Amino acid sequence: MRIANANPFADLEPFVQENFPLARHTWYRIGGPARWYVQPRSLEELQQAVQRCNEAEIPIYVLGLGANLLVKDEGVDGAVFRLDDEHWRRVRYDGNLVEAHAGVDLQKLILHTVRQGLMGIECLAGIPGTVGGGIRMNAGGKFGDIGAVVNKVVVMDANGHVFEREKDDLIFDYRSSNIAATFILSATLELEAEDPERIMRKTKEIWMYKRNTQPLNTKSCGCIFKNPRGLSAGALIDQAGLKSMRIGGAEVSEKHANFIVAHPGCKADDVLRLINIIREKVYDKNQVHLESEVQIWS
Repeated sequence: MRIANANPFADLEPFVQENFPLARHTWYRIGGPARWYVQPRSLEELQQAVQRCNEAEIPIYVLGLGANLLVKDEGVDGAVFRLDDEHWRRVRYDGNLVEAHAGVDLQKLILHTVRQGLMGIECLAGIPGTVGGGIRMNAGGKFGDIGAVVNKVVVMDANGHVFEREKDDLIFDYRSSNIAATFILSATLELEAEDPERIMRKTKEIWMYKRNTQPLNTKSCGCIFKNPRGLSAGALIDQAGLKSMRIGGAEVSEKHANFIVAHPGCKADDVLRLINIIREKVYDKNQVHLESEVQIWS
């Protein structure tokens, strides 16, 4: 589908940009531009822009911190929404309940909750992302996931309708949730009171484990593949002898085989080619199909 040349956002320039480079907003620092880049400063502006997308049949993409994302070299022929204005980064505390809007940085939220003496999301230490993105994919790891503490989520569908999803109506699974609405606007997390020093010790232990086992100081997007049930994707890739394998500027990390590192000059196509080779080699050796965890935009 080709998008019409006429500017569907002609009077929304204060928060909509055209042909916007996305690479700077992804952890990989690679990939092409967005045809439209939308940064609404309120719910009303978000609804306005979504209505324009619907009228012009423009595909909608939602960008968080860009950690679990690979943008293809040709860019995104659609509208990329980013809820990063101050309006979307508000946090409110009510006893052990924390209401956090979609654009809140998860790592900053962890530090704030620790200082408040609230336990429950320290398991996410070292996992980059926003509250919206984290809930969408049920961010987590061996120490736990965010879905375990979600009490309520406020969402908006592709038609601009806002509604709440209560705890009993939410299902969180491995790297997934049953939230189908296009936008997650905010979430209420139910945490537990605990001694701040004890939570901080646990947070630091989790962070140190991540630092020692993952290439956190490199350009990557986190884990490339989901772990097959009962198996480790990293171990399968290692057993296939693929650590340090390189295609162009993309390399399988020596530290953790489920990470692909982008070296200077790397293209998104290098990463994609390496992903395909890894998938083929692992299947040839173990007859296991690796499912992508990274989101690929084109």
